[in-house]
Amino acid sequence: MKSTTVRRATLSIAVATALTGVSACGLSGSSGASGSGGQGVTHVSPIAALRTAEQSTDKADSARVDGTISVGTAMSMKAQGALSWGHGLTGNITITYTGGTLAEVMRKAGSTSMQARYLPDAYYAKMTDTFAQQAGGKHWLRYGYDEMARLGGGSGAYLQDQLQNNTPNQTVKLLLASGDVKKVGEEQLSGEHTTHYAGTVNVADFADRSNKDLSAGQLAQLKKQLSRAGVTTETVDIWINDQNLLVKKVEKGTIAAGTMTSTAYYRDYGVKVSVTPPPAADTEDFTKLLKKQGASADTAAGRTTTN
Repeated sequence: MKSTTVRRATLSIAVATALTGVSACGLSGSSGASGSGGQGVTHVSPIAALRTAEQSTDKADSARVDGTISVGTAMSMKAQGALSWGHGLTGNITITYTGGTLAEVMRKAGSTSMQARYLPDAYYAKMTDTFAQQAGGKHWLRYGYDEMARLGGGSGAYLQDQLQNNTPNQTVKLLLASGDVKKVGEEQLSGEHTTHYAGTVNVADFADRSNKDLSAGQLAQLKKQLSRAGVTTETVDIWINDQNLLVKKVEKGTIAAGTMTSTAYYRDYGVKVSVTPPPAADTEDFTKLLKKQGASADTAAGRTTTN
C-alpha cells in the first residue's frame, strides 16, 4: 500500500464521518411503544409538534442508530451503533463503505468496514492490520476536533461542526428553521404510529427570517454548518412517534461533494452508551501520521478532494 493511500485514507475517514454525522445515522426499528392513533401530535399544528419533538429528542440523551448515506460519486455507506449527546457527543459506530471513490480508498487500506468511537475531545477510527503495517504499526487514528478545525479551505471547521454538533434533534431544528413545515400524514413505521412532516430548507433565507422557534444564535449556527458544506437548499422529511421522539428522517440536497441523500432511523432512546478511548499505545494522531507520510493536513486534504 503506497503512502498516498495512507494519506488519502486518513483524510477520507474524517470527511466521510462528517458527511455521515449523527444525521446520517439511524436505527432499524422505532423508539418507544406503539401508539393508538397519534393522540400526542394529531391535533396540534406542525410547528407546535416539532417544537415538542425537538425538546423531547434533545432530552432523551441517547439512542441506537442505523442508517445510510450517499454523496455523489464520492461514497455510499451505512452506519450502525449507539450515540449519546447529553454531555457532548459520545458513541460507538460501525461504518461500512458500500460504494464510491472512498470505498475504493478504504479497500486499498485493507477493509471497507471500520469501528468508530466518538468522545468529547476527539473522534477515533480503527484501521486494519494492513493499514497499520504501512502507518507505523498502530491501528487507531485519533482526530482531535481542534486539529480538524485547522484544516485548510474551511473544510476542517465544517468537519469539526459536524462531528461535535450533529445530534438527532438538529434535524428537527433544521425543519423548524425552514419556515416551510407541513404535515404530510400519519403512517405506520415498523409497527408504530408516526406523523410525517416535511419542508424545504433555503439557507439564504435564514438571515432575513424572523423565527420565534429558534434563537438568532441557533439559526446562525445552522446556516454556518450548511454553508460550509456548500448546501443552498435541502428537503427534510421526519417522522415523529406518539412519545414526541424522532424515529426517522430523510434529507436530500446538493453539497460541495455532490448530491446527498441521507436516511436515518432512531430507537431505544435513553439506552446506556459507554465509550472509552482506545489504548494509547495503539493510537496515532492523524496530524502526526500525515507528517510522517510526508504531507501536511492541508496538503493531504487537497489531495483527498481532488483525486
